[in-house]
Order: sequence, then C-alpha cells, then structure tokens
Amino acid sequence: MDDSGCFKVACVIPTYNGSSELLRLFDSLDRQIAVFDVIVIDSSSADGSAELARERADLVTVIASSEFNHGGTRQRVVDDNPGFDVYVFLTQDAYLDDPYAIANLLKHFSDSEVGAVCGRQLPHLDATPLAMHARVFNYPQYDQMKSFSDVSTMGIKAAFMSNSFSAYRRDALIQVGGFPKHVIFAEDMYVAAKMLMGGWKIAYSGSAHCRHSHNYTVEDEFRRYFDMGVFHARESWIRSNFGGAGGEGVAYVKSELKYLGLRRCVLWPAALFRNAVKLFAYKIGQKEACIPKWIKRKIGMYRRYWDGPFA
Repeated sequence: MDDSGCFKVACVIPTYNGSSELLRLFDSLDRQIAVFDVIVIDSSSADGSAELARERADLVTVIASSEFNHGGTRQRVVDDNPGFDVYVFLTQDAYLDDPYAIANLLKHFSDSEVGAVCGRQLPHLDATPLAMHARVFNYPQYDQMKSFSDVSTMGIKAAFMSNSFSAYRRDALIQVGGFPKHVIFAEDMYVAAKMLMGGWKIAYSGSAHCRHSHNYTVEDEFRRYFDMGVFHARESWIRSNFGGAGGEGVAYVKSELKYLGLRRCVLWPAALFRNAVKLFAYKIGQKEACIPKWIKRKIGMYRRYWDGPFA
C-alpha cells in the first residue's frame, strides 16, 4: 500500500504489573487521531493490568510470566494476528502526549522501502538530569532515513531502534524472519539490523514522540548494560556488520558533561562513575560464556532469560 492512511494498524502493548502506567497509556491512545486496534499481551499480572486491558483493549492475551521473552512474545502477537499491515509497539510505561504521534509515525510508510520507524522519546516530567540527557542524545528533533549504506558513517547507530515507541511493516518483518524467539535484550535492534541488511530502510521520526524515560539507579545501569553485553556477545553478527559501540560511548560521555554544564558540575563525578559502571558491566556481559549461569541470573536485569531453554 502506498498511502499510510490505508494501512490496517495494530498497537501492541506487552504488560506486566503496571496498571497505573497502563491506564495513562490507554488514555493517551484514546486521544490519537490515527485508527488502530489495541492488542495487549499480559504476562500474568497480579495488579489488575489484564482486567484493565480487557476493558480498554480490542484483544487481550494472557501468558505465564515464565513464557515472556522480549522478542518471542512480540513475535507471538504478530503470528497470532496476521491481518495487519503495520504493528506499532509501545511499552506500558510510555504514553503519548500528542494526538498526532501515531499518525506521524505511520506517515513514513508511504515510502514502500521503509520497513520500520522509530519514534522520538521525550523524558518523563520527573526525569533526572541524567535521564533527560539520555533522551536528548539518542532522540533528536529531526527526521532521519537510514539504509545499509549509512553504516559506513553511522556504524551501529544505523540500527538504533526502541520498542517503547516504534512501528514495523509486516511484510518487512516477515521477510527478515520476525523478532528473535529468544533474546535477552534489544529485539528492536536485532530486527532493524536484519532489515537494513535485507535492503529495507529504517526511518526515525522526530515529529512522532512519546514520553518515556527511566531514573535508573547505578545498580539498574549495571544490570542493563550487562544484558546489553550479553546480547552483543550472542549476536556477534551485529558487531561484525555494523561495528562496535565504543565510539558511541565516548561521544555519549562528552555530550553528557556538556549537557550538564558548569551549572550542574556537581553531577559530573556521578555521571563519570555511572558511565564507568556501564562500560564495566558491558565488558563483563561480553564475556558471559565464562560466567556460571547462577551468577548471570543474579547480576542481569532480565533474570528470567536464564531460565529459558536457550540461555
């Protein structure tokens, strides 16, 4: 289809114990001008999330929490609901404060070569300065179109994607094999990289934005970046084809210190320490093959991954 307004669209939300955030997200979806069905897949929440979803969503599926996987659960929704042209993915802790957000995301599919679109993320209103900078660094205001030829200049950044607010063309998703069935992290980058290598383009939409950020503790940062190291170790083809993330890390540190500026120089030591922790955790994650599984389960963020059959 050439006109994004003719697409049949599903808005997919994986949920687990976040009913207050989910209510906020549902309210923001009600204000969107775009037309779409809402599909929720809940991992056996105990706080009423599934019951709320049954009141507000078009389709709700409940799975055992042990069955959840970042990639496999999303692909299950795609496989079980084949009648859509585009799947918009949101996380329950995000919300849309612009009624045109999804419409602006979908408009990029008017280009038949676009396989996926990543929306912009603005920080939550209670975000810390460090959390705010993370959104400023990774999510600029302008639109951008990326193809595999851009890897020579952008490196791994060419495959940047976030399923907190993104959309995928079904044909492109199926062509590259869909989301990975069992992955610890970054199923979004996995698919974006596959699409770029398969000849599709990836769009970034600065005009389609959501509110989403995390005020991570140092421990949270360690766990998250350990998982990221595991992902890159196990999906080594991404580094082989797109390069490593070292240059991005240096650029991030410089940008963060500049963002904080002299006015908030008191935060410089904390920022530098956090970045050192993230690098250390990432390097450990890359060497995860040498670490016993029980330790990996304790130090990672996505602990249930290590209970799976492929961990």
